[in-house]
Amino acid sequence: MTDLSLPRGISVQRIGAMILRYWYLLMSSWPRLLELLYWPALQVITWGFIQYYIAENSNFFARAGGTLIGAVILWDILFRGQLGFSISFLEEMWSRNIGNLMMSPLRPIEFLLSLMVMSLIRLAIGIIPMTVLALVMFHFNVYALGLPLIAFFCNLIFTSWSVGIFVSGLVLRNGLGAESIVWTLMFAILPLACVYYPVSVLPAWLQAIAWVLPPTYVFEGMRALLIERTFRIDLMLDALAINAVLLGASFWAFLALLRSAKKNGSLLSGGE
Repeated sequence: MTDLSLPRGISVQRIGAMILRYWYLLMSSWPRLLELLYWPALQVITWGFIQYYIAENSNFFARAGGTLIGAVILWDILFRGQLGFSISFLEEMWSRNIGNLMMSPLRPIEFLLSLMVMSLIRLAIGIIPMTVLALVMFHFNVYALGLPLIAFFCNLIFTSWSVGIFVSGLVLRNGLGAESIVWTLMFAILPLACVYYPVSVLPAWLQAIAWVLPPTYVFEGMRALLIERTFRIDLMLDALAINAVLLGASFWAFLALLRSAKKNGSLLSGGE
């Protein structure tokens, strides 16, 4: 077959071959396809609900009293907690060291616990300056929430660990071709967790799904505290109970995916 050439010796055939390579790579990886599909949908859904809520409540900003800034900070705790866990795990995958760790005397539970501690360290480095900035620039002191802030933080970090453990297991089993899940799965929770608007904004069938997610209880509790000056301990206890189930399920899923990775040989390859 004759190779068509462009000026300066540029080969159309070689360009086509590389495009075909990337096409095959894309079509063979469902996480990559999912990432392309759900980002636009996520943006429309999230901001659509925000616009709907503000339109229905013209005095929203007058009554909110910092709930949007508080929501941003709490959301960052949730997202950065999961990301801090997952990045430490991915560093082992990127360096092709995960196989060595899993063949060492290190137990999986010890590995996961070390990642949890690192997530707290990474989170502190990012969140503390953020809260100071919110205080200086917007006069919003998240620490003034007092003891309820501890309940908010614990429930959010437990959820972030559950997600982090699960997605790490998926990457362990499917290789770095599933890496995009680490960066995107938490954002899929964003519209249903009702970070910036109350659960009542959602359609009835979505509200049932939203109440399955522990962060929903945290953000509802934050709005109750800032707007109604009421600490909803019932919401925190419900979130804690769901988190306990999710943490247990994520540990089980990680161990099952680890066994599958060992059986199928993906533990040592860790490639695309």
